[in-house]
Amino acid sequence: MRIALGISYNGQPYQGWQSQSTGLTIQDKLEKALKEFTTQKVTTLCAGRTDAGVHGLMQVVHFDTPLERDMGSWVRGTNRYLPDDISVQWAQEVPPEFHARGSALSRRYAYILLESPVRPSLEAGRAGWVYRALDEQAMQQASRHLLGEHDFSSFRASSCQALSPVKTMMRVDIHRQGPYWRFEFEGNAFLHHMIRNIMGCMVTIGQGFQTPEWMAEVIACKSRDAAAPTFSPDGLYFQGPVYDPKWGLPTSTPPFYWLP
Repeated sequence: MRIALGISYNGQPYQGWQSQSTGLTIQDKLEKALKEFTTQKVTTLCAGRTDAGVHGLMQVVHFDTPLERDMGSWVRGTNRYLPDDISVQWAQEVPPEFHARGSALSRRYAYILLESPVRPSLEAGRAGWVYRALDEQAMQQASRHLLGEHDFSSFRASSCQALSPVKTMMRVDIHRQGPYWRFEFEGNAFLHHMIRNIMGCMVTIGQGFQTPEWMAEVIACKSRDAAAPTFSPDGLYFQGPVYDPKWGLPTSTPPFYWLP
């Protein structure tokens, strides 16, 4: 059978999602726990790889197994062998044609940013930080230039392995709650470091160093040199993929709700 899992994790102590020889990635920890639980090697495929320090609210993976377990056992049994900062939220049997990455219609990210004259302490590693005041109207105007299909080469890391820099941004929302800013992005797919590079430009515009129209100029340049420096991974959360309702998969996990 094919099983899909919803995973949440604090990415701060790990070297990203994708398996590495060090064994210090989310995928390594998950597959090790699955092996402990099933006594068999299990290989997972995820909806979207995250970088070192980036958190996951609803990463979705799938794997094939000959073993039959009830879905609650997959959750509790796997969690027994996982570190405290990684947790399986749900498990569901899916048809063999379901693919965690290939079946995703879009992907969602949130960036949590603290505006404060002093650096964060309790939020360290879980929120980005700026000490200058941000102009919401300017950032809202800049965000409109990101919508639609564009060549996002200006926000692409040199190590990006995507076949094409052309992606479609479906939604950008910006909200403020007290000293916290929440930026949400939804697109059909994202390039390596794309959100962090966009956030660098958002902050530059929000602090008044560039106009909102600069965002359109950066996109048009199709050059990484045109954009602002890559912003911190601390406040970046992978909210998860969006699937066709026919798969019947959950759309969110509890950790989503406590974020500002």
